[in-house]
Amino acid sequence: MKNKLLIIGHVWPEPRSSAAGTRMMQLIKVFQKKDYEIIFASTCAKSANAFDLSEIGVVQANIEMNHSSFDQFVKSYHPDVVLFDRFMTEEQFGWRVAENCPNALRVLDTEDLHCLRKGRHQAFKDGNEFDKSYLFNDFSKREMASIYRSDLSLIISEVEMAILKTDFRIPHNLLFYLPFQLDLISDQEMSKLPEYKNRAHFITIGNFLHEPNYNSILYLKESIWPLLRAHLPNAELHVYGAYASQKVNQLQDVKSGILIKGFATDVNTVMANSRVCLAPLRFGAGLKGKLIDAMNNGTPCIMTSIAAEGMFGEMQPNGFIENTPELFAEKAALLYRNAAIWNDKQDFGFRILNERFDKAIFQNRFFTTIKNTIQQLQNHRHNNFTGEMLQHHTLQSTKYMAKWIEEKNK
Repeated sequence: MKNKLLIIGHVWPEPRSSAAGTRMMQLIKVFQKKDYEIIFASTCAKSANAFDLSEIGVVQANIEMNHSSFDQFVKSYHPDVVLFDRFMTEEQFGWRVAENCPNALRVLDTEDLHCLRKGRHQAFKDGNEFDKSYLFNDFSKREMASIYRSDLSLIISEVEMAILKTDFRIPHNLLFYLPFQLDLISDQEMSKLPEYKNRAHFITIGNFLHEPNYNSILYLKESIWPLLRAHLPNAELHVYGAYASQKVNQLQDVKSGILIKGFATDVNTVMANSRVCLAPLRFGAGLKGKLIDAMNNGTPCIMTSIAAEGMFGEMQPNGFIENTPELFAEKAALLYRNAAIWNDKQDFGFRILNERFDKAIFQNRFFTTIKNTIQQLQNHRHNNFTGEMLQHHTLQSTKYMAKWIEEKNK
């Protein structure tokens, strides 16, 4: 009999729109590789960009929030593993899973640390340096409680692993470092990519519903691009991303070379034909999918330290990391003009992907951890008294609030 996985999604996966969608598809594929039967359930409405999971044999289910119909749904499916996509879904459905399927392994995929992203955004808005007073916010209280209630939490960045262990003192056995899981890039695949001389212009890309991405485009236009255009008067900046609103489209300035291209139906094509990728993020968290796309297509990057966080470890980056508009523009121009430096940075990118994100390494470790945790589940939970305490109080508070909402909505 196959093992069963229930994924409760905050949204339906959109791998062409966001790094979160790509990561979810990677998780689905790794469970399928281990022959899991999978249901993906969500309360969210599907957008036109949502991937049709039925095409890869995953059952899709619509569920209701604050409704007892989920109890029967999860009880009848009787999953071996339940994966919560972001801490908000664990808050909404974790207590119901614990009550109806107490022996199911509860896994939280954090995507990135929301408390870190929210804290950095608030510090940016306040014009202050980010510190622990911004990290220890209301989101962190909710997110850490969710991590404690879960049997295992998947963390995408080594930096965030360190924050959880050092600043929040989360026990190491509740955390598992699982970054993007990628296929190795062969020499043959590298050789098929367009060469330096056959590429032109700058590219930046990102889902515009994600505030750090919109802010980075604004920063580019107002502070960086005028300096960069002074170095390269004929260069263009091609801006790609899903959900470009009117305020995004209004940033187009053909005269100065800023072209809003909107949704990229094939990110690999547009990235592979661009010479340099720009990622001037000023706040955010997690690993940046745009940098993975750039390295995968041999496109060197200029990025801020926020964009680069957790990506390179001790290795040389696939470009330059700069945090001031002047140096950012200067290094972007240098990389754009100098074929020798460009080729070196491209090689660094290929090396980073193959050495730091090889899916075979992480997937084997992941399923060893899954198997061991399931085999010792009761002992694992008893050793996490804080989690059991939070689960108890959640059952007493969230449960009856949800029941009250359900009665109110009848």
